[in-house]
Amino acid sequence: MAEEVLSELVSVVQQVVVAEGDEVHEGDTLVILESMKMEIPVLAESAGTVSSIGVKEGDAIKAGHLIAVIS
Repeated sequence: MAEEVLSELVSVVQQVVVAEGDEVHEGDTLVILESMKMEIPVLAESAGTVSSIGVKEGDAIKAGHLIAVIS
């Protein structure tokens, strides 16, 4: 079953840490967001393979935006 990782807040994508096809474990950092001068890591909630990434560095995103899919 695929897990969609969604943004929880309005922010800017500061760094994309993983690439499509990367294996991740629960708790691994997928991307780092910046909001109100704070860096917020977005973590994988389960282990699997990153099947797609929905953001790139510099993107301004809203709450609910698809960040990545882990399958």
